[in-house]
Amino acid sequence: MIDFHSHIIFEVDDGANSVEKSVKLLKEAEMAGFNSIILTPHYMEDYYEHPADEIKEKIEILRNICQKENINLKLYQANEIYIANDMVDLLKNNMASTVNKSQYVLFELPMHEEPLNLLEVIYSLKENNITPIIAHPERYIYVQKDISQLNDLLDMGVLFQSNYGSIIGQYGSTCKKTIKKLLKNNCIHFLGSDVHRPETVYYSLEKAKKKLIKLLGKEKFEELSEINAQKVLNNEPIYFE
Repeated sequence: MIDFHSHIIFEVDDGANSVEKSVKLLKEAEMAGFNSIILTPHYMEDYYEHPADEIKEKIEILRNICQKENINLKLYQANEIYIANDMVDLLKNNMASTVNKSQYVLFELPMHEEPLNLLEVIYSLKENNITPIIAHPERYIYVQKDISQLNDLLDMGVLFQSNYGSIIGQYGSTCKKTIKKLLKNNCIHFLGSDVHRPETVYYSLEKAKKKLIKLLGKEKFEELSEINAQKVLNNEPIYFE
């Protein structure tokens, strides 16, 4: 499996706050069954503004530790960018990163109010041959109220990533109901832990995995947990109905 969304890199956002915590999370990820981790620290203007080169240096530190401690994980660079009008400039100026230098970028939206600039940002990304991936739509209040508003975004080629914890109620019952609807309606393309701290979602991953396989079937689960993510890492196109 490939973890598409994580906050494992130390001292860059609200995730791991030390190298030791990062290493603990990497060990947990391997034990949970992951072979690769896409590292997606927050990039949020005025809050989390660590340039891509700084993130790259920290990833190299973690890769060296993995090699020394025999942690068999491949680590890939990306960001979870908080929606911004200048997202294309952030990427071009090497402040934030697409996923493994591919055409795909992961970004998040406000939790409570639908952003007025969403379509404008998507158009800007698409014009620059960047494919948008929106993180955890099941957590947004406005999506919980009406999942059909994702239809227009899907028609535009927007992809969506959901969190493993959502299916087991980590974010509440409404979020749990919403992810089930999204999965049943074929709206989700990737799965990620969105892990921030040790001894949390990785410890519950087997439970989440069983629920997802029961809901989707093994073949579809493999598509969302590994196949599509590998296509992104290889910068290959993803087709969906």
